[in-house]
Amino acid sequence: MSSSEEPVEKTASKIRKAEKSEVSEETPSASISPPPKVYLKALPLRSLEDVDLVKREVKSGNILILKVSPLAKKSIDDVKRAVGELCEFTQQIGGDIARLGEERVVITPSFVRIWREKTTASKGEMPTAA
Repeated sequence: MSSSEEPVEKTASKIRKAEKSEVSEETPSASISPPPKVYLKALPLRSLEDVDLVKREVKSGNILILKVSPLAKKSIDDVKRAVGELCEFTQQIGGDIARLGEERVVITPSFVRIWREKTTASKGEMPTAA
């Protein structure tokens, strides 16, 4: 595993916790209709200041795929802080968050759910989102 992948693995547990805390029943935010245009945006996470941009984008109804390796090359602690803050934010707005492989995280607004593969208990692994 390369050094740029290491921080993502360490922060995966926070994303897994967010995935487990997902409510199976319909949430009040599920009745919110999407904006007229929804964009899928891929952005690099280069600094903690980028977290505010991510929050604004998701609040405006966009789906984001974040590449966390640029920030991981600078600071593992900053990656942990950013992912933790984004997990909390996503839960607050009723959105969804999941890991996509080793370097990416996807965050969706409240009207979009991320499909997760069901795994058997014997594997003991949490799936990625797709």
